[in-house]
Amino acid sequence: MNRVTFRITASILYLISLLPFPVLYFFSDILYIFLYYIVKYRRKVVLNNLLNSFPEKSRSEIEQIEKRFYRYLADLMLESVKTISISANEIKKRFVFKNLDNMKTYLQNGRSIIAVSGHYGNWEWGPVAIGLELREKVLVVYKPLSDKRFEELMISMRSRFGSIMVPMKQTLRKVFEYRNEPSVLVLVGDQTPTFEESQYITNFLNQQTAVFLGVEKIALKLKNPIVYFSINRIKRGYYECVIKSLIDNPEQTKDHEITEAHTRELEKNIRFQPEYWLWSHKRWKFSPENLKND
Repeated sequence: MNRVTFRITASILYLISLLPFPVLYFFSDILYIFLYYIVKYRRKVVLNNLLNSFPEKSRSEIEQIEKRFYRYLADLMLESVKTISISANEIKKRFVFKNLDNMKTYLQNGRSIIAVSGHYGNWEWGPVAIGLELREKVLVVYKPLSDKRFEELMISMRSRFGSIMVPMKQTLRKVFEYRNEPSVLVLVGDQTPTFEESQYITNFLNQQTAVFLGVEKIALKLKNPIVYFSINRIKRGYYECVIKSLIDNPEQTKDHEITEAHTRELEKNIRFQPEYWLWSHKRWKFSPENLKND
C-alpha cells in the first residue's frame, strides 16, 4: 500500500474509532451481512474447521455456530478499530481482569511471568488492558506484518497504555533487557507452526494438530511461572479475563507438559462457547501424517 492510500485508510479508521459503541455495533450488523452473505469471507474454511472439530454436532448446529462466529467476527473487527482512540477508563470498564492477584503475587516476589492466551474472545484488548492494571513492564509478542505501515499502526494501537510490542524473533533478546526487574511476557499459544517447525502433534478439537512449541521453549529457557488468560465475553462489548495459574516451575515439567496445559485451556474455552474462536484461521494447513512420515 502506498503512502497516500495508507494515510487515507488510517484516517478513515481513526474516524470510525471515534464512533460511540451503539453506532459502531450498528455498522457491525451491516458488516456481518457483508462478510457472511455477500463476499462469503472464508466460508469454506470456517465450515470445514467446524465440521471437523465437532463431528458430534448436527449440520444445523454447525451452521448456527458459523453464523454466530461471523457476527462476532464483525464485532471484533470494529472493536479492534475502536482501540485506536478508546479511553483508559472505557477499556477498563469493558475488559475486566479476575484473579489478578495470581499475577501480582509472583511480581511482588520478584518473579517475571509468562501469560498465555489464544485467538479467542477479544484477544486484541487483552494486551492493551493489562498495561493499565500493572506497574511492571508488559511485553507483548506479535508476528510482524508484511505491510510495515500497518504494522506501525498496530503497534501504536496495542501500546497506547504502556505495553511494549516485541517482534516474535526478538522475544528472548527483549526479555533479557528486563531480566533485572519483574515483567510480564504475553504470548498467543495457538499460532500455526510452519511445516519445518511442526515438532509436536496433539489431539486438539478432535483432530491431529501440529502445535507451536514456542511457549514451552521460552518458559524452559526463562524458568518463569506461566498463567493463562481465559477471555470470556459477558455481553456485546464487555469481557472478563480470568487469570489462572498454570505452571509454577517450568523446569520441573515433563516434555510437552506446558504445551498440553495451555492447549487444553484453550480447548475448554472453545468447547464452552465455540463462536468466539478464530475459525477463519487456516489452523490445519497440512496433514499431520506427512509430518510423522518424515
